[in-house]
Amino acid sequence: MVLASGGGYLFSETLIPYAGIIVGILASKMVYNLAQMISKMQFNTYSGLTSFKQLEWNNRAISTIHAFFITLWSLYYVFWSDLFVTNDTFTNPVTFRNSPESTFGLSVSVGYFLTDLVMILWFYPSLGGMEYVVHHLLSLAAVTYAVWTGVGQVYTFMVLISETTTPSINLRWYLDVAGLKKSTIYLINGFIMILAWLVARIVLFIYVFYHIYLHFDEVRKLVL
Repeated sequence: MVLASGGGYLFSETLIPYAGIIVGILASKMVYNLAQMISKMQFNTYSGLTSFKQLEWNNRAISTIHAFFITLWSLYYVFWSDLFVTNDTFTNPVTFRNSPESTFGLSVSVGYFLTDLVMILWFYPSLGGMEYVVHHLLSLAAVTYAVWTGVGQVYTFMVLISETTTPSINLRWYLDVAGLKKSTIYLINGFIMILAWLVARIVLFIYVFYHIYLHFDEVRKLVL
């Protein structure tokens, strides 16, 4: 494991960030193609959609797979990995810790956000308005900073756990397009979506602020 001892550009001279970004871009393209191919064969609804609706259908498949990936990756580093734990093993602040693996995972996410942003701009406004552009620019800037500086990764992972709400949001859209708004699965997904928002968008951020409070001296070093 390689750890940063300060806010320097620990991985700027390695291929890890670039490899992760390429993997993220290629994975997004692969998921798009698979979603297109499988949907044509398995879902009658897909063939009846307009070309722009099919585009959004495939695009949401990408965001769903990314959400599963980055949520699991983030949960591991926040709650199970020893990288960000508080003990005598590490002498450097938790806010400056990183590893090749954590950096690679965030780099894959950069590749996804970059791909999705390009698609949103290319087909604007079919995949979302200016709020989507701003959201992706901010997300891209924050994750990219954590990748290339190696600092603040612990809080980047915490915030990225909120991506756990994406699959249920996308499923709601799929069910709506398929004309299943009155189905049982639509109702169940609605409850799951509310629960996911409660945990990942409210409870999670209470934990984030509590963690910042506990490590405030280390957080201050990010700006000093």
